[in-house]
This record gives sequence, structure tokens and C-alpha cells, in this order.
Amino acid sequence: MSIQTLTDLFLIAAGHDKAECLLEKVAGAYRPISTRQLVDGVRRLAKALKAAGVEPGDRVGLMAENGGHWPTVDFATLCTGAVLVPIYPTLTPDQAAYIAADSGAKIVFAQGRERLEGLRGERDQLPAVEKLVLIPVPGEDTRDLDVPTLEDLLAQGEGSDSPEEVAAFEEGCRAVSEDDLATLIYTSGTTGKPKGVMLTHRNIASNVIASTGALDIRSEFTTLSFLPLSHSFERTVDYVYFFKGCTIAYAESVAQVAQNMMEVKPHAFVSVPRVYEKVLAKVQENVAQASGLRQKLFHWAVDLGRKALPYRLQLEMPPGWLGLKFKLADKLVFSKIRARLGGRFVFAFSGGAPLSRDVAEFFWGAGVPIYEGYGLSETAPVLTANSPGAVKMGTVGRAIPGVTIKIAEDGEILAQGPNIMKGYYNLPEATAEALDAEGWFHTGDIGVLDEDGYLSITDRKKELIINAYGKNIAPAPVENALKAGRLIGQAMVIGDRRKFLTALLVPDFETLEAWAASQGFSGSHQDLVEHPKVQEAVAEEVAAANTKLAKYERVGKWSLLGEEWGIETGELTPTLKIKRRVIVDKYGDVIEGLYSASEG
Repeated sequence: MSIQTLTDLFLIAAGHDKAECLLEKVAGAYRPISTRQLVDGVRRLAKALKAAGVEPGDRVGLMAENGGHWPTVDFATLCTGAVLVPIYPTLTPDQAAYIAADSGAKIVFAQGRERLEGLRGERDQLPAVEKLVLIPVPGEDTRDLDVPTLEDLLAQGEGSDSPEEVAAFEEGCRAVSEDDLATLIYTSGTTGKPKGVMLTHRNIASNVIASTGALDIRSEFTTLSFLPLSHSFERTVDYVYFFKGCTIAYAESVAQVAQNMMEVKPHAFVSVPRVYEKVLAKVQENVAQASGLRQKLFHWAVDLGRKALPYRLQLEMPPGWLGLKFKLADKLVFSKIRARLGGRFVFAFSGGAPLSRDVAEFFWGAGVPIYEGYGLSETAPVLTANSPGAVKMGTVGRAIPGVTIKIAEDGEILAQGPNIMKGYYNLPEATAEALDAEGWFHTGDIGVLDEDGYLSITDRKKELIINAYGKNIAPAPVENALKAGRLIGQAMVIGDRRKFLTALLVPDFETLEAWAASQGFSGSHQDLVEHPKVQEAVAEEVAAANTKLAKYERVGKWSLLGEEWGIETGELTPTLKIKRRVIVDKYGDVIEGLYSASEG
């Protein structure tokens, strides 16, 4: 079944008629939202948006966490022919106002008092915004705000289920063209101001169809959605879920994912590498606190998992004696890991940043398939993917149907396909830099294609370190090697035009606190990172990482920081990527201190 637009997709999704189309946590328990309820809400809101003056091509902003309100506002906007502008809910008021103003949003939906009041405080920067609409947070008293709520607009759309209005609504959906703009997604901005990526209905719809086969999503699946829907990765995958007729359960937050998995028992989900790294760190910490016998059992099982990888990558059981031992390891160790994912787990998908090979091998060996893929907001977003029966460890897979990948002379990955963006909104020079005259999109990533068409990502073109001797160094592999250490949670290497690499390291504080307690001491985060035993243990982990690296990639000096990098504190993007420039500016004195004694 093919679709040309996201409104085509919505009409198909509306026909699935599921009692549990969505699952949303309310008052401590998950409650279902049926397809009929969702469709009714979309029709009502579309009617209210039109009554408020929203016309085809107008922009509608949405600043909210994941939840049933998200697809309601999204599909209602699209079905009026308007353009949805997602705004990350973690952004500050001035950052959110910049996106609303730059996009020319006519209406902005904001979840909760804090976000709405933040936008109100920037009202003089929002001349095009005619209406702010509140999406209430349960339990929050907002009666004094005197603004319309999402519920108010839904009530205004009453009567949209009459045969005449249903027919008119569906006619409007079909009037949307594949070349119409569907969304403006603002890049998360690791450098400079965010740019508005213009994606048409064709861009996203084609990517949904091409990704559907690669992801092997089935209608009977319950899926867990926890990456921000403001980002193209989760949003496009959720469109796949709607297209296939899955149940989508919304996690309360990333912090609650582990608990929510046990509650909804998902068959599948997508995530970024940082989440998988934290899960593995938690497993390793639990093992470290277990008895010596259980530790030996765990390491025996992990070793068997690695030996069984050639078979596990094909979703097969290893034969013979290896198979018998693996079944025992699975029963005693790996089944308990999968149980923490809810017990119905089939697979997960990883994107947004390179997944460490050590992490991938551990989960695959444990019977937790993680299919790694690659893409960008500008490509709607999927370009390549590993898929069932076609996995090559250490790569991000092969190009999905309709997409062509090639490597430029300087190593940059170039892409063509129906999913490539229209351009950057109001930025013709940036568009011309990203899209060349032949229609190739320049990703800014460095990579290689093997003889079978599998793509491996080396690093960001602009993030390549060129040391004082002219050697090119990709920071990501070095950082992944450092994070393989039990105590190191975050890492960033520095070394451009320097004689050697240094690193800023942040502990996994949960693991560090437990380890410190086992060693007989405790303290604040700053006390812990300065403790001689911690410094010694981290030094051993850095040394171990260096043994896996080429001489010019090895970290000469490092500093252990007492603050975790986060979205709120500005060091990470909403998709958990490191903002290198921000970190360099923030820790400039620390970095110079690492070099001052050696580079006079």
C-alpha cells in the first residue's frame, strides 16, 4: 500500500480502528486512546484551526512532550494543509521564540504553564503569532492564564463527525499535494543558530514507505515512544507505527523508560546510543555488586554471546556444542536482561549518533537485536539501515530503497533520493552549500562504503581533529573507546592543532557512587572525582582505551569533571549530541591547563 502524503497516511491509519491506538499514562496507570477517539480529535481540531483562520501553508508551532496531544495537533495541522513547526520542549523561552518567529507561526501550542508564560514573556518577538494555545498538564491550575486550551479548541470543533463534515474533511486531506510543505524542523544547533529544514509531504511519506520494510514493524506490535517527537527520527518512526496499525505507548520521560517498559511490554522502540550505553552501564554495575560466582557466570555468558554473533546476526541459534552452551547462558543470564525490557521485546533501532561496536555486540549476543541506521533531519531522516538478515556489525547498513549514497573525494557522504529536503527556510546560501547543482545532499559526515554497499560513519567533517603534525583524527571512535570504561559516562576529546589529544571526562555518577561505596568512601560529585582512588581507577580505564587506539589517537592527558553534561545546562542537544563549541567555551581554562605544562 503506497502513500503520497502524510494526509494519505492519516486516512489509512484512521481505518485501522484499534481499541488501543495509543497508550498514555494518566493518574499512575496507562489508559488507551482508540483510533476513533484520535480521529475524532483530529477532525475537531482541524475544524477549529480553520475557524481560527489557519489556511494551507500557514505555520502552527507545537512545544510539548510526547503524548496523545502530539499526533492530534500534528495530523490536524497537516489535514488543513498547514505546516507543523515542532519546538523542543526543553528549549528556553528565547530559543523557542526564535523558532516561532523565524518560521512565521500563526498559532503556537505550548504544554504547561512554564512554557506558555515563557513564550508570553517573548511576545514582542512574535509579531506573526495570533494565538497561544495551552496544552494543560494534569494537576496544574492554569485558570488564571486566560488563554484557550487544546480542550477548548476540540470543543469548538464539535459536529465534525457528521457525514457531510467527514466527507469535507477527507476531501481536504486528499487535496494536499506531495510537494506541499509538511513541516519545518529546526536543527538542534550544535553550532550557531538552528536552521529550519523544509520537508515536504513527499519527503516524509517516501521515507515512511522505504523505512517500513527495513524496520519490519508489524501491526500487532506495541511500541514505546520516548525520543522527542520534535525530532525527525522519532516522528517518522511513529508515522511508520501509525501506517502499520501498531499501538504506540508514550513514555512518561526518558528517566521513566525502564519502568514504562515493564508496564507496556513493548515489542519495539527506537533510541539514541546514549540510552543503550546507560542500560549497559546499569547491567555492568549490577554484575559488579554480585557474588564472584555470578560475575564469572555473566562474563562466561557474554563471551559465548560474542562467539555466537555470526548466528545471532542472522537471528539463528548457533549449532552443536556452542548452541547448547548458548541456550544455557540465555536461560541463566540473557533472559533476565530481556525481561527488563518487558518480556515481549523483538528488536530496537538506533540512530542519531554512532553506536559503539562493544555496546552493539553485547546486546546482540544477549538476544537484544539493535538495528543501527543513519540519517539526518534534512533527509526525513533515514538514509541507510541494517535490517533483519542483513546486518553488518560496525556499519549503519545499506541505503534504503530509493536512496543513493556515494562518497566524495574528501570522504564526505553524499545522498540523493525523494526524502532529501527542499532546503533551509529563508537561507539560500546555506541551502546551496548543502545541496549541489546535481541534487546531491552533502551530509557533513565522513564515511566509507564497502563492497557490499554497507556504510560506515567515521565522523563529522567539521569535527575532524587535525593535530599539530597534520594527522586527521576522528573524535567519535576515541570517545567511544573511553566510554567503554565502567566509570566513564561521557567523553569529549580535544586536540586540533595540538601535539597530542586530551579529554574531558564525566563519570557515570550512579555507577561511580555505587563503586565508591564498595570501596568505603562517599561524598559530593566533586569530592568523588577528586578522590585519589577514583582518579586511579579512571586512569586505568583511559590506559585500557589507549591500548585499542593508534598511537596518534591516544589520550595523553585528561580531566574528570564533577558535573554531568545535560540538555538543560546547555552541553547536549535535545537528541543528546555533544555541543563541542559550548563545552570548549565552558571548560576553556581546564583544557588550557591540560596543555600548558607540555606545550610551552
